[in-house]
Order: sequence, then structure tokens, then C-alpha cells
Amino acid sequence: MQQEIDEILNRLKQIESLLEKTSQKEFLNANEASEYLNISTNYLYKLTSEKKFPFYKPSGKLIYFKKSELNEWICRNRIKSKKEIDSEAISRVINKR
Repeated sequence: MQQEIDEILNRLKQIESLLEKTSQKEFLNANEASEYLNISTNYLYKLTSEKKFPFYKPSGKLIYFKKSELNEWICRNRIKSKKEIDSEAISRVINKR
């Protein structure tokens, strides 16, 4: 039983270490970027071939992504909440009068 607990604790430490490394990195490779975006690597490569977001190719082979630019890509095309839409509609009606 204690051995199983030690194994679980060891795995949790490894996971924590990986999370810390990834969260501190400014640039991600393709695998890390696909995990970060929660999309398949194939779809990530499709998006890059269609130039949907910026990426870097310093050696001409491997591609890297700046985490802040991935965050900007995620935040594009924000959908307003019903409350925001209602508030905007009320504001427009009041301003027309």
C-alpha cells in the first residue's frame, strides 16, 4: 500500500514539474502547442499551412509558437454573452431617442 502511495506521489511530482516548465516557457514546439490549444498536431499543422496564426521556423525545419500569440489567437472572435447583447441593445435604443 505504501509503495502505491509513493508511486502516486512520484508521478504527481513529475506532472507538477512538467506543468511548471511549460507554464514558464515563452515558446512551445508543435507538440506542446497542440496540447496547449487542446487540438491535434495534424490540425495544428493544417492551421500553420493555411497561415492562420504566426509561427517561427528558426532552422527551417522545426516550428515554434509564441505562447502569447497562441493566447491572442484563442481570444479572437469572442462571442458576447446574452447579458452583454441585451445591455448593448438597451443602450442603443436609449441613445436613439
